[in-house]
Amino acid sequence: MTKKKKAKSNKKARQKTPAQMRDKNLIAADTIAELTDAFCLKHLDEDYRRLCEDMLEELLDIDMPLNRGKPAGWAGGIVHAVGFVNFLQDPSQSPHMTSSQLAEGFGISQQTMQAKSKIIRDELDLIQFDPDWCLPALLEDNPLVWMIEVDGLIMDIRQTSREVQEEAYRLGLIPYIPADKPEPDLSEDAGAKIIQFPSGQSKTSEAQSDRKQNDGPSLFEGLEQ
Repeated sequence: MTKKKKAKSNKKARQKTPAQMRDKNLIAADTIAELTDAFCLKHLDEDYRRLCEDMLEELLDIDMPLNRGKPAGWAGGIVHAVGFVNFLQDPSQSPHMTSSQLAEGFGISQQTMQAKSKIIRDELDLIQFDPDWCLPALLEDNPLVWMIEVDGLIMDIRQTSREVQEEAYRLGLIPYIPADKPEPDLSEDAGAKIIQFPSGQSKTSEAQSDRKQNDGPSLFEGLEQ
């Protein structure tokens, strides 16, 4: 794996991790990476896979004890945390999936997945639409990406001159120069990708209705408690 993001400056200070523990974490991380890679490529997409890879690297950097607990629990928590930032539960997004589907895909309980996700989100100070963990497709409409401080004032960098935009890009404050926004790939299917696992399939429309009413909590329901 290749580190792509720097650790945030406001993370809790930690004591130096013993080499033996670090080695165990690296071994666990390899297994977790295999799980997140396989899951994202099968049920989500490459952008999710890359963000999950970056998040795993971040957790290694802050010496998160990844060797404690089952790899599937950490893998599900990572995907859930990335989904939290990018509104994975929203049916208007593509791809999207529910909390119960995500947990089922990793073969873990929702409680385990949400507990790991909460730990990760607290350690990395994640918020929804977090610019550091936002999907490329959502960057353009993410106000947190473009609001920066210029001469003591907070402004939308998209409303400034190109010269200012170029300097902000050079400093790494924005992902690209707004005027040079890449054109969308029209060859991709615009329809939402809905994930269904075998145990979630129903034989009749009545059964489908019952399942929707009794399905577990949505992806982020009650996570902030």
